[in-house]
Amino acid sequence: MSRMYPLIALLVCALVGLVGDVGESWAVKEVNPVRVAEMQKDFRDLWLGHIFMIQHVVLVNVINDSAAREAADKQVLANAKQIANTFKPFYGEARSEKLFTLLSGHYAAVKEYSEATIAANMRQQDAALSRMGSNADDIDVFFNGVNPHHLPKGTVRGLIEAHGAHHVLQINQYKKKEYAKLEATWSMMRQHVYVIADTLTTALAKQFPDKFS
Repeated sequence: MSRMYPLIALLVCALVGLVGDVGESWAVKEVNPVRVAEMQKDFRDLWLGHIFMIQHVVLVNVINDSAAREAADKQVLANAKQIANTFKPFYGEARSEKLFTLLSGHYAAVKEYSEATIAANMRQQDAALSRMGSNADDIDVFFNGVNPHHLPKGTVRGLIEAHGAHHVLQINQYKKKEYAKLEATWSMMRQHVYVIADTLTTALAKQFPDKFS
């Protein structure tokens, strides 16, 4: 678990450079920067919703309210479906469904880690971390497969691994009642999901300039 944390700052710094500025010379690529910026904003909102809703799941797990947990589960999965559906106009329904399955797997691993942490079950924690890592690999393979030129192998894996480490950090802080540290963690999580959203938006705009004209 701890080995994930030193990667976070390095990954973010490296990948911010990859994302670039949404205002770069899109005119040369025959895309409308306003259309790109609109999608970037929508995508950022969806990823922000992702971390907000999973934080809710973590809190519900702590109080052990089954009805609230069921409602929170539905919210997280509905958000994952929205993220996956963003890609449907570009990659089709089958690939959108595949991405939804992968995002659902990411959530399942985070949820498993949350429950294992509450139960102080280190074996289950390790299994959840392993599942998180494997899922990051699968998401990377997916995006590299659909957009190899603009999402080189390892790009999305690095983003999702760091994102998963943020979930783990937040869960551990709630478990230890380190509430004073949660604000800084949330800020870090928010900025990082913006990097994820911006990276994917930029890659789509470069791959499908006609759809942003």
